[in-house]
Amino acid sequence: MTATLPTEVTATQALVQPALRAAVGELRPPMRGIVSYHLGWTDEHGQARNGGGGKALRPALALLAAQAVRAGPEAALPGAVAVELVHNFSLLHDDVMDGDLERRHRPTVWRLFGTPAAILAGDALLTLAVDVLERAADPAATRCLTAAVQDLIAGQSQDVGFETRMDVGLDECLEMAAGKTAALMRCAAEVGALLGRASPVASGLLAEFGRCLGMAFQLVDDLLGIWGSPGVTGKPVLADLRVRKKSVPVVAALDSGTGPGAALRELYGRPDPPTEEELRTMAELIERSGALAWTRDRAQRYVVEARSCLDRLAPPEPIHAALSDLTRFVVERDR
Repeated sequence: MTATLPTEVTATQALVQPALRAAVGELRPPMRGIVSYHLGWTDEHGQARNGGGGKALRPALALLAAQAVRAGPEAALPGAVAVELVHNFSLLHDDVMDGDLERRHRPTVWRLFGTPAAILAGDALLTLAVDVLERAADPAATRCLTAAVQDLIAGQSQDVGFETRMDVGLDECLEMAAGKTAALMRCAAEVGALLGRASPVASGLLAEFGRCLGMAFQLVDDLLGIWGSPGVTGKPVLADLRVRKKSVPVVAALDSGTGPGAALRELYGRPDPPTEEELRTMAELIERSGALAWTRDRAQRYVVEARSCLDRLAPPEPIHAALSDLTRFVVERDR
């Protein structure tokens, strides 16, 4: 059964989408057209199409965080738009660095419009994000966003650096995930709290909730990168193994000290591209090493930590339920 987003999360789109479209409308052409394609609003010819740009978890998290501290969701709207713009900046650049040909079942921007256009579109979104948030006149929120961007860049840099190394440790891999994914989730929740005029204690609890949610999200992403269904994820089968990505389950297997882990290390160290049979063998070795079970368990532990933050915060019951359901979605999703 496919996990579904809580209705309180999907309901935030009614606020976020118009504000996001208004912000993107400030971009100059041709960046506006390229970004609109990337977000799923238009086709490659600029014609409007139905569809969106993904789950939009980060902006929903910002609005729910504001409501968790008993502010209106509108208070956090600049933060919600800003974190979604930063997220899409990172996706545009990630697709270039990873050489991904498809995103959300469509050609990636760099593949369709060229690498320079994709890089520039990402740059445009990053500067737009800071501009949008600065208009909220909350220096702490802006500092939170820019710090998250620095963490994100550091995490992505680590991820790229791992490609040429066979000595990546598990702690190092988790640190990379904390920067690449969890930092922006943490920022989304913290910015929502800050713009909702939360106390330092409440802001800290929501920030930690967001960090734990982001870590669980990345670990599930890593599992889907190996065992996810291509028809659902939009990525080739065994996608991360094809490029010998050092994701958390892979590194957990390599560091497991088991026979399957040693066999995986030998396969990962070969210079030639893996065959289809070798890819299936790699996935089996990761599972036999115990790394699949370990990664699932670690994701669940992050969820437990996130829910503990919620319990200590004691937000209004509907918001508590929505955020708790969001943690369940993150670990049960299939895309």
